[in-house]
Amino acid sequence: MSGETIERQPAGALLTGATGLVGGRLLPALAARHVWVRTLSRSGAQPAGADRVDARAWDGVDPGTASLDGVGTVVHLAGEPIFGGLPSRSRLSRVRSSRVDSTQRLVERIAERPPRERPRTLICASAVGFYGDAGEARLNESAPVGRGFLAEVCRDWEAAAEGAVELGVRVVRLRIGVVLSREGGALALMRLPFSLGLGGRLGSGKQFFPWIHLDDLVDAIAFCLDHTSISGAVNAVAPEFVRNADLTRALGDVLGRPTFLPVPGLAVRAVLGEVAGELLGSRCVDPGRLVAEGFSFQHPTLRSAIEAELG
Repeated sequence: MSGETIERQPAGALLTGATGLVGGRLLPALAARHVWVRTLSRSGAQPAGADRVDARAWDGVDPGTASLDGVGTVVHLAGEPIFGGLPSRSRLSRVRSSRVDSTQRLVERIAERPPRERPRTLICASAVGFYGDAGEARLNESAPVGRGFLAEVCRDWEAAAEGAVELGVRVVRLRIGVVLSREGGALALMRLPFSLGLGGRLGSGKQFFPWIHLDDLVDAIAFCLDHTSISGAVNAVAPEFVRNADLTRALGDVLGRPTFLPVPGLAVRAVLGEVAGELLGSRCVDPGRLVAEGFSFQHPTLRSAIEAELG
């Protein structure tokens, strides 16, 4: 591990998106680092088996003033799923509001507090969609923002989080790749058609596919919490560069099924509209910051990740 800056915060932590795929797995790691964890979710339900958790409901945008009482760390993961339904105008508006508006409101709530009562660290989710369709270019954290719906959302999302920097808060903007887990997300959606022999590459299959195993993402968030030398943009992706065709072959091999039914790009665009580029676009994303800081991946290869979940 790099540097001299390992931070252990005894104060409470605030976690949004606590009932999601990542938040649910992260909660025990936060509880191990803080005296208690306050969670915000639409339902306000108490997470099963979680000790020292103060579960509260919110509207998905405004965390409220009291949610930050006693909080030293904020991990903001909330956001409407990108592929949670047809890309209607109202749903795309919710995708944006649940990310950009909620982050702006969170930072405003931080600003309302006296400086001594503000959290010291904000870890805010973002996505590799920040880079748009970048073709063959290798993308480290200094690469420019791309074009497209999600690139614009990510740009504004991160800008909202950066507003906390001038309030004296350390801000980490995690540009997260496709999270691989049998419990949900892309891998869970792909498992059934691939198991039935109906899987195949998307479009040309040549597009780079930035991914990360769920366990590594949770470890990366904890690593960024512990190391105060880390701030700004961080690419939360595995170190192996793979293309969509590589993913297709690996899934077919692990499940023992053929993968000869490609999905034409025109069909993807017809169904997904503005967000089709998130599947058909190419992003060769490099986890340079994590590697430089000494982070160790449990699943550095795609085959390792898929076999761990589906093997």
